[in-house]
Amino acid sequence: MNRLPQAILLAGGLLAGLVVGNAALAQKPGGVLKMYFFDSPASMSIHEEATLAAQGPMMGVFNNLVMYRQDLPLATLESIVPDLASEWWSWDEEKTALNFKLRQGVKWHDGKPFTAKDVKCTWDMLQGKTTDKLRLNPRKPWYRNLEEVTTNGDYELTFHLKRPQPAFVALLASGFSPVYPCHVPPAQMRQHPIGTGPFKFVEFKPNEYIKVTRNPDYWKKDRPYLDGIEYQIIKNVATGSLAFVSGKVDMTSWYFLQVPILADVNNQVGKEVCHLAPTNVLRSVIINRDAAPFGKPEVRRAIALTLDRQAFIDTLTQGKGNLGGALLAPPEGVWGLPPEMVRSLPGYGPDVAANRAEARKLMEKVGYGPNNRLQTKVTTRNLPPYRDPAVLLIDQLKEIYIDGELELLDTTQWYPRVTRKDFTIGLNLITNSVDDPDQTLYEFYTCNAEANYDGYCSAEFDKMVDQQSMEFDQQKRKQLVWEIEKKLAEDVARPVLYHSRSGTCWHPHVKGYTMMVNSIYNGVRMEDVWLDK
Repeated sequence: MNRLPQAILLAGGLLAGLVVGNAALAQKPGGVLKMYFFDSPASMSIHEEATLAAQGPMMGVFNNLVMYRQDLPLATLESIVPDLASEWWSWDEEKTALNFKLRQGVKWHDGKPFTAKDVKCTWDMLQGKTTDKLRLNPRKPWYRNLEEVTTNGDYELTFHLKRPQPAFVALLASGFSPVYPCHVPPAQMRQHPIGTGPFKFVEFKPNEYIKVTRNPDYWKKDRPYLDGIEYQIIKNVATGSLAFVSGKVDMTSWYFLQVPILADVNNQVGKEVCHLAPTNVLRSVIINRDAAPFGKPEVRRAIALTLDRQAFIDTLTQGKGNLGGALLAPPEGVWGLPPEMVRSLPGYGPDVAANRAEARKLMEKVGYGPNNRLQTKVTTRNLPPYRDPAVLLIDQLKEIYIDGELELLDTTQWYPRVTRKDFTIGLNLITNSVDDPDQTLYEFYTCNAEANYDGYCSAEFDKMVDQQSMEFDQQKRKQLVWEIEKKLAEDVARPVLYHSRSGTCWHPHVKGYTMMVNSIYNGVRMEDVWLDK
């Protein structure tokens, strides 16, 4: 594997200040970390959810086979280390069999032993091979290349792939890839999850709090340092920020606060306690191709052309965001299109007036105009990162004879609605769990993927995705990925509005937390965090 250039690791000065408490200070055990948390999830089951609201607090309840190092801001293939795996993994000669040896003596929180059978059960369940089914299975497309998992005794197993896939281990390292226990049914995991991680689940009271406590039998004998974590659910951003400023909580929701709020909190506290970073969570437009008249390519093309992406960046991020396609924009992103290539995509050029003039002609071609405007709803999740760009989207759609009515949904309604395609136009986030094309492209764009909410399906595109997935040469793979990005833009598949930056605030007494800069889902195990008070 090629090492990433040092320039990427240090890009933009983003890493400065994102790692705290890693100096030569003695870690103090004890104390309960209190966090203002942004939302109330539908369940506690990571494998059935697609939001940080569930995955974040539960990452510390579980372990993966492998994971991204928690003390490095940039998650890469080179930063993956063993977790429940006892040592480094190995490929066979054909690069289609990935072998793991497992830690012995690890126990589930209910005292039962962890074995290779649990790993097999987890991935059999993700592939839909088990009797107990997941209610939702957002990451099933990740494993379309997985043939089966076989075990060799209690502490060795092998993932058998249909074809080579060098980045497969990156998917296993995601915070969305915990190992579940064989003996606990999915229904219980939604309400009272059992893991092997540093924290044990205590209680989830919807719209009030999520609580976890220290696991005294954790296999890492000196972790965690905290006695527990209390996630206090506060949906109003102003109220949550005030709780932090007044000292009622130690930390804010990871990556949730937008640029104006961060500046305001820093001013009120009188010191730099808030930190801004890329998130690899992209704002996008989803267009239901099965709902008239959005099945017409002219209408979808017009929507893509009316988008003034720079206005989104200037208004919502105070100029801190980036233009980009489906993959995280450079320099933090490894695979994203270079800026000059992004500007050549349909609707990305700087001449917004010319783009909109072309868009209006397309709408007039299918019968719409000043005297026959298209009435529709613009549906989104009722949270500021969704709601704010949706309002701006509605304003821009007016330029092409589309009048949108904002429809806001609670988190518990949002994912079921978009999964069954019960919308016409939506403002959604693309939640990239890892900075790798296999995750993004398979999960959100391939035919019949559960999170392919707008129903885009192209056999040619799926073949292109498989081709890049098999490529071991990263430079050749990058060229293939860029061609895929161009096709997505031409086909108006889930148009990306902008790549955002958002932030987290923590008081100086919170130590040991590292804020990752290329995904919000991989750095919240919290086992290294401690309180200096």
